[in-house]
Amino acid sequence: MSLSFKAGAAVLLLVVLFALLAPLVWSDPAAQDLARFLAGPSWQEPLGRDQMGRSLMARLASATRLSLLLGSLCVLTAALLGCLLGWLSAWRGGWVDGLLRSLADGVLALPSLLLVLLFSAMAQGGFAILYLGLAMAQWVEYYRVVRARSRTLLASPQVEASRLLGFGNGYVLRRHLWPELAPQLLTMMAFGLAGAILTLSTLGFIGVGIQPPTPELGLMMTEALPHYQEAPRLLLAPIAVMGIMLLALVLLNQGEARHARLAH
Repeated sequence: MSLSFKAGAAVLLLVVLFALLAPLVWSDPAAQDLARFLAGPSWQEPLGRDQMGRSLMARLASATRLSLLLGSLCVLTAALLGCLLGWLSAWRGGWVDGLLRSLADGVLALPSLLLVLLFSAMAQGGFAILYLGLAMAQWVEYYRVVRARSRTLLASPQVEASRLLGFGNGYVLRRHLWPELAPQLLTMMAFGLAGAILTLSTLGFIGVGIQPPTPELGLMMTEALPHYQEAPRLLLAPIAVMGIMLLALVLLNQGEARHARLAH
């Protein structure tokens, strides 16, 4: 494994540990104490409190956990759906391939952010429809890559030899397709997670994503803007956490891409 991959994995692990373990110390992100309005950092509250007297550490941990969880769920759903439809399109061909390509082209014709905004407008702060919108905006990428690569691989001498020997589709997928597709798919998933986190924060920032009082990084930035002069940490803290997550995913991508080049 390359140094960038190890660095990215280490940073991402620290972020995950913060999201999971911080609630053991700062447990309630919604608890208000108006007497401690914009209270500064202390031993008990290293980042202080916000404009409603809520623990900034508790809210950051909760928002980070939400971003990682919802982003990962969206990416896994998009990858699974895209891969399954891509393999089906390549295997079956004919009208199945034509139908799925038309569906993918129709989704691709809409800008992904517009598609997510349409779902967000219907979500009204709900998780389910927002998750569906983020997943639907990404599955076409996996479909196109898997379909194109699988069509080439299925026509290769190795796959034809496996079929002549009586091996089924499961063996072909496991032995021939997955090893070739895995490096590219993992890279796409890392980029997809970064994109999902950024999109989720963007939606929260413009007020059409997760709604208060649920902590979310973009929403926390919007709430902090009126108090930037008095307490810039309220705005800088969620920006820093999101930047660290994106940096970790970029380092992971670089390491994975380098490993794939060396493997070939």
